[in-house]
Amino acid sequence: MIATRLGSLAALCTVLLIASCGPPSSAPPAETASPATSATGPAAIGAPSASPAAPSPGPATPRHVFVVVMENRTLAQALNGGYLADLADRSVLATNYHSVATPSLPNYLALTSGETFGIRDDRYHALPAVGIGQQLTSAGVPWRAYIEGLTEGCLDSPYPYAVQHNPFAYYGGECPKNVVSLDQLAADLRGTTPRFVWITPDLCHDGHDCATADADAWLAATVPMILASQAWRDDGVLFIVWDEGSGGDDRIPLVVIAPKVAARRVTDPLDHYSLLATVEDVLGVPRLGGAVGARSLDELLR
Repeated sequence: MIATRLGSLAALCTVLLIASCGPPSSAPPAETASPATSATGPAAIGAPSASPAAPSPGPATPRHVFVVVMENRTLAQALNGGYLADLADRSVLATNYHSVATPSLPNYLALTSGETFGIRDDRYHALPAVGIGQQLTSAGVPWRAYIEGLTEGCLDSPYPYAVQHNPFAYYGGECPKNVVSLDQLAADLRGTTPRFVWITPDLCHDGHDCATADADAWLAATVPMILASQAWRDDGVLFIVWDEGSGGDDRIPLVVIAPKVAARRVTDPLDHYSLLATVEDVLGVPRLGGAVGARSLDELLR
């Protein structure tokens, strides 16, 4: 009896062993996406892995903005200056840029506040305490306006200084401490340069009372000093613009110079509000007045 049971058990074990060693299933294994075609999964073990995603960069280095305002030349007239013509060939030149008023003062106000306040003269007017200077001061952004010929304050400095070319003297009816003589620019470029730099030449060097050649020579002496500064080389941007044209032609040049920006010609319609919008965007303050809806130059700076 025992022998019979042992024989039956052995036979059962033999059957089970044969079943476990049978042929493999004919169904193919499920496919695994290769590293090259997988949309979301990790790469297969043993295959080269994709480079890990770079960590999100910290805030970009704050850009320095330089604005130089020249006087009373149309696009064609300004480009008669040899230095400027060469500089424009190596930079961005806006060829459809327009002033917004006449005479000088309302254009300077538009460039710094987005408003002309209905002014159509060059006399002194105490205006509300507005403008990009007030914006930057409130936001804690360092700025300075460097005015050539400023020797006796904003209202009393003699010729060739012109108060109508110093718009910061109008807002709030007083001259802020940020307005200084152009003589301080060289030292600031070598040392601590404000984030926003506004530069007004005197009545000869801006071309108002002197020839295009005189204004061009001043640019040839001043612009290289800016371009050699660490503030500009660290992704800064320099805008050179004229306040208005002449002879009824309000088309004026705007030259944009930045280390990473290729030379080109821009034909989009632009004006002083466009420049203010761009400066405010770069410096991180809200747009003012006419700059709110203006076409920005931001795409030129990328």
